[in-house]
Amino acid sequence: MRIDSFFAQHQIFTVNDLIAWLSKEAGYTVNYSTLHNSLAYHQKQGHILRIRRGLYYSLPKGVIANSYPVDPFLVTSKMAEDAILGYRTALDLHGKLHSTSSKFIYLSKKRVMAPFVFKDLEYQAVSIPTALKKNNNERFGIQSIDRLGQIILVTTLERTLVDVLDRPHLCGSWEEIWLSLESIEYLDLDQVLKYAILLDNATTIAKLGFFLEVHRERLMIPESYLENLCKYRPLKPHYLERKSKQPQKMISKWNLIVPLSLINREWEEPNGNI
Repeated sequence: MRIDSFFAQHQIFTVNDLIAWLSKEAGYTVNYSTLHNSLAYHQKQGHILRIRRGLYYSLPKGVIANSYPVDPFLVTSKMAEDAILGYRTALDLHGKLHSTSSKFIYLSKKRVMAPFVFKDLEYQAVSIPTALKKNNNERFGIQSIDRLGQIILVTTLERTLVDVLDRPHLCGSWEEIWLSLESIEYLDLDQVLKYAILLDNATTIAKLGFFLEVHRERLMIPESYLENLCKYRPLKPHYLERKSKQPQKMISKWNLIVPLSLINREWEEPNGNI
């Protein structure tokens, strides 16, 4: 069985992926020197593109390797063996990100390293929330998605909603966050609540409660649900954005201090509907 068959079946692959395929599907005993030479040959012939050491992208015939657009979601999924697409990248993959981004984020148990840059796109690892690791809940709210014939892992919309509010610095401005989250049309509210409680962060609960209350009619949030969520709010006032120098308002129900610019949606043009 020729290695071309592997390239045709794998849009992106690691050397370990190839070794496993050669051993299982082709029945080969892998000679690492031969494998290295084979990859170098196919790279020179323009069959594959080297993304970084041990990671390659399969190319169609006749394209110019250095100018061929690789799929950034596939690249993100291979940045680590346990990579899970999250935060703004999960929103993007789910089709909910308001603005395009050149930064792609994935969760990994491995030590967080400096961002990896390829073709002007930045790939950043972030740590799994401590509360999830403490209770062995790292896999909560993870789903598999077929992307160009390959399975990748991404956080569900329910988990992504809470994650974005928990670590807003990974998702852009509050205007970007709000507009992105507002494009979500349906949520499994039980999953949202379970995950929010698992994170064990009262400020995140307050942000979530505030967001859901503002959008309760559109998302059909029962009052009883908000009352239940309210039990986990902070005991004292917390800031939605601590470093904000804008005028702010206390939302008593959630013990949350929110910038007026967000409450009043100041990014909207006054006569935008005319």
